[in-house]
Amino acid sequence: RLVSDWSSDVCSSDLPARDHWKAKGLDLSALLAQPADTKAPRRRVDEQNHGLEKALDYKLIQLADKALKYKALIRKTLHIANTNRTVGTMLGYEITKQYGESGLSADTIKFTLIGSAGQSFGAFIPKGLTLILEGDANDHVGKGLSGGKIIVYPRDVKGFKPEDNIIIGNVALYGATSGEAYFNGIAGERFAVRNSGAVTVVEGVGDHGCEYMTGGTVVVLGEVGRNFGAGMSGGVAYILDRDRLIQLNCNKEMVDLDSLTKDDERVIQSLIKRHFALTKSPKAETILAQWGAMLPYFVKIMPKEYKRVLENERAQKVLIQNKPASKPILEARK
Repeated sequence: RLVSDWSSDVCSSDLPARDHWKAKGLDLSALLAQPADTKAPRRRVDEQNHGLEKALDYKLIQLADKALKYKALIRKTLHIANTNRTVGTMLGYEITKQYGESGLSADTIKFTLIGSAGQSFGAFIPKGLTLILEGDANDHVGKGLSGGKIIVYPRDVKGFKPEDNIIIGNVALYGATSGEAYFNGIAGERFAVRNSGAVTVVEGVGDHGCEYMTGGTVVVLGEVGRNFGAGMSGGVAYILDRDRLIQLNCNKEMVDLDSLTKDDERVIQSLIKRHFALTKSPKAETILAQWGAMLPYFVKIMPKEYKRVLENERAQKVLIQNKPASKPILEARK
């Protein structure tokens, strides 16, 4: 029925929305339809089966038992499918429950998974848990990353260049607070949105990268989509901009495009070396081999207000260091 045809028992006549011109084209008949069987239940009466008992994490928890109990090193390889979602999250919960926010020592538990991961691979994983994926992954990789480490690279690179192909889906590292992530390939849209502390290297991103980012470090060894850095108020991003497109694709309302300092150069080189060591990225290898030639193509994306705060802090330190020492007060003679 059209809204204007509602009977008085459905909608009170004194509601102004009933006679609004927009209501004339609104059809809610599907929502108000009555079931043919008048005795059929109109509320939830059956429990929903989420299939949680089939979660891969139960196996991971079992394999990591000695690490959870005795902090022993664990190294295992398993297969994964895109029906395996939020892999690592339940195991991460067990680590946090046992050891709190500090987690375990880095790389205490290291799982290598082969195949295509479902959504939210490595979501919320804490320090001490490393997930290596040989394959590709769906959306939300590393969502809420909380100190853990995620490494993703193709299973077989014969016949194609990883840096030209998408390896993870959209919204990776959403709301990440700490940890590391290395992706030998391109990420989808909204990469590192609301990242507040994670460090990551990726070889290209889609639209809206680093949106609302408040902390952390992002290195992109390739092109970025439009609206990069929109609402970015903290952290720093470094883009390898060989085609000089960052001026067009970056949202400069809250960020500046700066040249690199010597400290920036050291940070980028160190992270690319780590990226290559963990993923064997051909592009990272090429960049490092041609470091002097590649360096001028890097652009630093820096939030304006964040930069101002850092500059004020540096100025304050200089003032304190250059402040003349006060003369000692001589004790009065008795």
